[in-house]
Amino acid sequence: MLQLDTILERVPLLTPENPNKPSAVINGKSSGILNWNEVRNSLSFERYKELLGNFWTPFEINLGDDIKQYSFFSDKEKSVFRKINGLVAILDSVQPRLIAALGEFISDSAIQANFYLLCQQEVIHDHSYAYILSSVETQENQNIAFETARSEKIIYERNKLITEVYENIRKENVTVKDFLEAVVASITLEGINFYSAFAYFYNLARNQKMMKTSTIISYINKDELLHTKIITEVLNEIIEENPHLYDHVKTFATDFFKKVVEKEIEWANYILSDEEDIDMFEMEDYIQYRANKCLSMIRIEPIYNVGDNPMPWIRTYEIENLDLGKSDFFEQRSRQYVKINDDNGFDDL
Repeated sequence: MLQLDTILERVPLLTPENPNKPSAVINGKSSGILNWNEVRNSLSFERYKELLGNFWTPFEINLGDDIKQYSFFSDKEKSVFRKINGLVAILDSVQPRLIAALGEFISDSAIQANFYLLCQQEVIHDHSYAYILSSVETQENQNIAFETARSEKIIYERNKLITEVYENIRKENVTVKDFLEAVVASITLEGINFYSAFAYFYNLARNQKMMKTSTIISYINKDELLHTKIITEVLNEIIEENPHLYDHVKTFATDFFKKVVEKEIEWANYILSDEEDIDMFEMEDYIQYRANKCLSMIRIEPIYNVGDNPMPWIRTYEIENLDLGKSDFFEQRSRQYVKINDDNGFDDL
């Protein structure tokens, strides 16, 4: 049975003497041979199909209308747009490297395979933000947007909170404690840190601005929801195998989520306080709502006194409800690549 100070073993590429079906999620015995007909948990295959169903690329979306509209933005509006795109790009630059690092310790080949699909999608997300910026901004301003991680103290401190935990998974002797805490930090990044930015883009859309950009964001949003589910399910499975680890996860997550929420609210007030139709009291409640949702997914009781989604208008921007105006060859493919249902829908947002 795993202990918090147990050193994790990096999984060899191939160990033929071990069984194909892994004995545990981490530090288990496994050959490294992936046989989807003999997976340890059938949920892995369901998530695999969902990940495949979510495949898309930003090239498919023509931003011509947004380019014209952006030219009428004020200098301040353009600055906010650049900073928010730069911020989310920074997050998705870090996330695939973290997921890949976690994958080195995953004994279950099916979960490991899903992690690598997550990495691919995060790379597509990162490119999507660059695609948006390159469509509307000069090269100089694009570069400025990607410099925000170093030039904006509020962003640097916000990101540092996450990355300091992430770095522990890359050291020489990684413990179970390091792994669990990195997974919890990943849940906050996937499930909280993007959502004030998503709200910003959706708010533009409800004011009939940058509609095609919001379509890209809705794809990313849906992917991140699935990523959060997959990561929380992996954590829950580890806890089911090692119930004595739950107390540490609960203590760490409760404290860490509070810190993340505080930083996210600070960022939201810094960047969104002057945005038309965004109520900052609602925004604060929304961030806390997101924290409660993520905590509930890892079986921890809510820590904030908020009920239902305080910004329900966001649901208007589900993929299947968007008017996508298919105007060229690249937009002939249906945007409804996977129908939203009770299991994967935006009611979880």
